[in-house]
Amino acid sequence: MLNNLDKQPFWGDKRYHSLDFNLKSSFGKKLYKLSLNGGMTCPNRDGTLDYRGCIFCSQGGSGDFTSPQQLSITKQIEEAKKLVINKLPSNQPIQYIAYFQAYTNTHAPVSYLESIFQEAIKHPDIAILSIATRPDCLDDDILSLLDKLNKKKPVWIELGLQTIHDDTAKWIRRGYDLSIFHKAVERLHLISVKVIVHTILGLPRETKNDMLKTMEYIGHLSNQGLVHGIKLQLLHILKGTDLATIYLEDNSLHTLSMDEYIDLVISCLERLPKDLVIHRLTGDGPKKILLAPLWSSNKRLVLNSLHKKMKEIDTWQGKYYDKELL
Repeated sequence: MLNNLDKQPFWGDKRYHSLDFNLKSSFGKKLYKLSLNGGMTCPNRDGTLDYRGCIFCSQGGSGDFTSPQQLSITKQIEEAKKLVINKLPSNQPIQYIAYFQAYTNTHAPVSYLESIFQEAIKHPDIAILSIATRPDCLDDDILSLLDKLNKKKPVWIELGLQTIHDDTAKWIRRGYDLSIFHKAVERLHLISVKVIVHTILGLPRETKNDMLKTMEYIGHLSNQGLVHGIKLQLLHILKGTDLATIYLEDNSLHTLSMDEYIDLVISCLERLPKDLVIHRLTGDGPKKILLAPLWSSNKRLVLNSLHKKMKEIDTWQGKYYDKELL
């Protein structure tokens, strides 16, 4: 049976289990994420699988907001901290999440990975190490390293699933089967490393039903204790990507309106377990390369509109429970 959010507990000031609420419950305060660049590439770009990258991926490899890779990890941390500290009251003790974001952050020799990850977790202000990667880049040696690191400070692995549907996965050039993702999640669970799943909403050729089936699959993994969190990401069409070329040439390629996206997110939340941590509900692509949808550049407006819509709903199940999609 799917969740009826109207009967769920409020997680702080929200109607879902937000990352902010989860961290404050675990650490007693808010943690801030620092985007770091380990200087890696991706098997979809270096010829291991392909040279073109995923169809939606920019030249920054999802790390458009990270620090320059020429800097040491310690220097990147210190530079990124300045961006946060300047927005907060002085003398307030702050801890951070070291987030290796750009490209595939386990696609390198283990000796190199150990050096940069150890440098990050040894920093006294870092509370959590979060690593974005692919499920096909987690061999035995890397899992052994993650196990060792996780005994020092919590390690999160953020896996780019995007969709469970094979036809879509092939079209976006993801480069691995769903079975590989599933096996990676199980192996990470065995070493007690928390998994956060990345999904994309609004992929061309997918119906609402397709997207909700992806949510139900992730919900099933969460109920088994295999997945700790999820990121819901709106599809961005970014300049310089193959998707942008298709978008400019094909007038029929539909991008979601803000109202469509908000309704879709609410339907997704209804299908996810109430204790699954929601790490992201949207995303803000770099404005200088964002082609569509342009409304997504105002992340605050999107989130405020979403939260407002949630509060306005009296009976979630009656209004958003899409029985015809089951």
